[in-house]
Amino acid sequence: MLSIEDKELLHQKGITEQQISDQLDCFKKGFPYLKLKSAASVNNGVLCPTTEECAQYIKMWDAYIESGKKICKFVPASGAASRMFKNMFEFLDAPYEVPTTDFEKSFFEQIENFAFYNDLNVCCQANEGMDIQSLLKAGRYKDIVANMLQTKGLNYGQLPKGLLKFHSYNDGARTPLEEHLVEVALYASSNGVADIHFTVSHEHNELFQELLREVLNRYEQHFHLTFNVTFSEQKASTDTLAVTMDNEPFRDQGKLLFRPGGHGALIENLNDLSSDVIFIKNIDNVVPDRLKDATVTYKKVLAGILVNLQQQIFDYLKLLDEGRYSHADVENIIRFVQQQLYCRHEDIKDLEDAELVIYLKKKLNRPIRVCGMVKNVGEPGGGPFLAYNTDGSVSLQILESSQIDAKNPEYMAMFNQGTHFNPVDLVCGVKDYKGNSFHLPDYVDHNTGFISYKSKNGKELKALELPGLWNGAMSDWNTIFVEVPLATFNPVKTENDLLREQHQ
Repeated sequence: MLSIEDKELLHQKGITEQQISDQLDCFKKGFPYLKLKSAASVNNGVLCPTTEECAQYIKMWDAYIESGKKICKFVPASGAASRMFKNMFEFLDAPYEVPTTDFEKSFFEQIENFAFYNDLNVCCQANEGMDIQSLLKAGRYKDIVANMLQTKGLNYGQLPKGLLKFHSYNDGARTPLEEHLVEVALYASSNGVADIHFTVSHEHNELFQELLREVLNRYEQHFHLTFNVTFSEQKASTDTLAVTMDNEPFRDQGKLLFRPGGHGALIENLNDLSSDVIFIKNIDNVVPDRLKDATVTYKKVLAGILVNLQQQIFDYLKLLDEGRYSHADVENIIRFVQQQLYCRHEDIKDLEDAELVIYLKKKLNRPIRVCGMVKNVGEPGGGPFLAYNTDGSVSLQILESSQIDAKNPEYMAMFNQGTHFNPVDLVCGVKDYKGNSFHLPDYVDHNTGFISYKSKNGKELKALELPGLWNGAMSDWNTIFVEVPLATFNPVKTENDLLREQHQ
């Protein structure tokens, strides 16, 4: 039962009563696990282009850039870095005063190697009257950490990763935001413009704008480019209702409690961009300039594969739309859909000619993404699979462990023995052959969300996560997997990851 106040809150957020009803049904019914055919691997859904093929794809991408198409890079950058500093928060609360765990010892032994060392030193001098080295000698380790994490110092415990200083250079230190500016200049600029879009949280939006105002002119002069940098926030209309353990709406001081719907909500932000090709990469997967060559090379390879396949798709769609195709043409298109797009349907041979053409058009005329995949090195997260869709077809999907039935030993073996891992390295084509933008929310599989368990003021609750951005939110896209080198995957999950050779 919704009160007048509830309905007013829904109106403010742009959420309909039907959406609330649908969300409550999701809590009651749960989400089905996906039916799997196999894990994708080289020669089974994962391409592994040769050196010569890579060179050809790079040429294709360079030619596409010259054609004047609109290209953009999309970087999810919301969320505080508090999880990144979990170990140091625990040290602050620990009953001991000196570094005890291996993680803590590494942090202090190599503290001078952090790109934010000089800034932290200034904070320590201002707040403690001593520099870092003097504090170390005095055994005041926790004072150093407090100056790193808390508002009196750098406040890194509450800032987003995109604003932290990651890498040191002779002329200063760079944040991930700046490293992404450099990247987009190197492989995704067109007509003297580099387009990049960051999704940020409301509380950090102004801080991102402030940093951009400080640094933008320097990068524009260096690359002789105009950077078109835009920001958006996750839409309130994508928030999801929290419920009690009995699946009743959860109320906080009488008001319905809503929670952000997870990164899958960003499909709405992605849909607002009007580019022809969009690169997607996580905010923390950046390296210093000396290691950028592999990233730039393989971004171009992925993009070349995309535009090459997209052109073949466009040619086939024109052929089908104009009705000037032969039986041999249809056979070629079926082979292309099955062998190049890895989309198969066992019943295709039973379709009448008219039904077959409708089926092929539907499979061709949709957004396309080419996804870099790295060899599995035991990182937690999703991987590439061949999975069944609701229409009975099998296609390539990026799946998370939560989407797989843990009680099915065959499926768990597929997941645990998978050869590749998803590093979130995507290049997307989001327009049809007539130049119209696809409406991306139409291609979401709403059965691929999941339910998580949280608490609010000591009370347990259930939260609804929308289908993930590169999982269920892109379920009905044409998907291509390409093996890329591990050198292109260097995420920063903890502060000590910044001490690894790849970030020095």
